[in-house]
Amino acid sequence: MTSTSARSGRPTVVLVHGAFADSSSWNGVVERLTAAGVAVKAVPNPLRGIDEDAAYVASALQQTPGPVLAVGHSYGGAVITNAASRVDNVVGLVYVAAFAPEDGETLMDIEGGSKDSVLNSALVPVQYPTASGTETEFLIDPAKFHDAFAADLTEKDATVMAATQRPASSLAFSTPTTNPAWKKFPSWAVVATGDRAAGTDALLRMAERAGATITRVDASHVVMVTQPQAVTDVIMQALDGVSR
Repeated sequence: MTSTSARSGRPTVVLVHGAFADSSSWNGVVERLTAAGVAVKAVPNPLRGIDEDAAYVASALQQTPGPVLAVGHSYGGAVITNAASRVDNVVGLVYVAAFAPEDGETLMDIEGGSKDSVLNSALVPVQYPTASGTETEFLIDPAKFHDAFAADLTEKDATVMAATQRPASSLAFSTPTTNPAWKKFPSWAVVATGDRAAGTDALLRMAERAGATITRVDASHVVMVTQPQAVTDVIMQALDGVSR
């Protein structure tokens, strides 16, 4: 983290990754923000469900000194939607190919209404142990990963991403959102026009509903990997917007 951002009074950018991924998916964005003198950190997302993940991310946001611009990718958007309302230092939200659920809405509700998403047909259920028994989590079928999740990566890079993906609990998709933060904070949205995971139609519908400033980018669901400069540009616009 650099000191330039702190001296300028700009917020710290906190990046939250989505399902089937980890914080390394933000590497290209982190490099560019750091080069621009922006304070930035990427928070690991447990991927155990909306309630648990929002509590974890809210704690990380609250422990970040000064104002914070919360940025979420994919499922990470749902997490910041729930987490940012719980703290007092968030000043804005950026949704990167991300979910921005309404109060009482689940990601299953949203995906069920998408004509662009093929994600449900690509998911593979597996089990994991809990304190009280077992729970279901989902992976993307490696054979379908490239088409469904990262079509603008090379086959080689998509194969690596598929092999290193992190599964997400079914609770991430079935738990309803409460007190959505986009009703409280200004928001910006990167809508990937070739998104076959979240679904471009669903992304656009949520961004419009949230009143977000929308930027369309010709990319797959992993737009922050394949188009990091475009995503960085939107984050910088958001920083300018919340720093006035």
